[in-house]
Amino acid sequence: MDEALSEIEFLALSANRVEVLQLLAERRHTRDELAAATGASQATLGRILGDLDERSWIRRDGSEYVATATGRLVASGVTDLLDILETERELRDVVEYLPTHAMDFDLGRLANATVTTPTGTRPNAPVQRVVDLIGSSSEVWVFSHAFNDQSLGAAEDLVTDGDGTFRGVFSRSAIAPLADDPGLRERLASLLDAEGAAIRIRDEGVPVAVTVADDVVHLLLRDENGVLQASVDTDDAAVRSWAGEAFDHYWRTATPLEPEDLPE
Repeated sequence: MDEALSEIEFLALSANRVEVLQLLAERRHTRDELAAATGASQATLGRILGDLDERSWIRRDGSEYVATATGRLVASGVTDLLDILETERELRDVVEYLPTHAMDFDLGRLANATVTTPTGTRPNAPVQRVVDLIGSSSEVWVFSHAFNDQSLGAAEDLVTDGDGTFRGVFSRSAIAPLADDPGLRERLASLLDAEGAAIRIRDEGVPVAVTVADDVVHLLLRDENGVLQASVDTDDAAVRSWAGEAFDHYWRTATPLEPEDLPE
């Protein structure tokens, strides 16, 4: 293990080493091409090529250099590790709020996710993010323990101002505050009356707050006290598949909410 860690350190100490190995793993290059791609000086490049050749990770073929089979193996592993670490850095501040108990996909699938956090000037930024996604989509599914007035308004606009569709599964506790407010109750009734909308209630509750807006999956993240901390959204296919299966489960185990179910 110490020898392997030594090789990792060798690569980690020079971004140019990693880049040269990755370039040669993709295809063969001349020395001038490598210099142009990396910006490394000829002296630095010479040392890098010598070090990589010494480890049998690359070989020279005429005027070109190419990665060996083991070189391609190392390049692939380093690339994977860099992707993992970049994802970890993106999620580091919000990982404790992720509903990992309910997420049936690898966290690496969030590599290119958009993380939105509240700021002093935009404390509601995570909610505004999902409202914007709903407003720019044609098909929206939601399964959530929360349904606020902004999301309600965006959903109502989606189905009444255009040809969009909205289906939602909510915890009963998410609907109760809307039904208790006369103005919000009227808007909720308007949503239920729309041809393209359907809402179901789940007495067992919904442990996550997920919106699927076309191909984008959005998760609202709260702490143990229910305080909004961030949101994460991605168009990764595996996350989209998970969200679709989870929605189907909650939809099947919920009861339709009808306009007449709302108190006057």
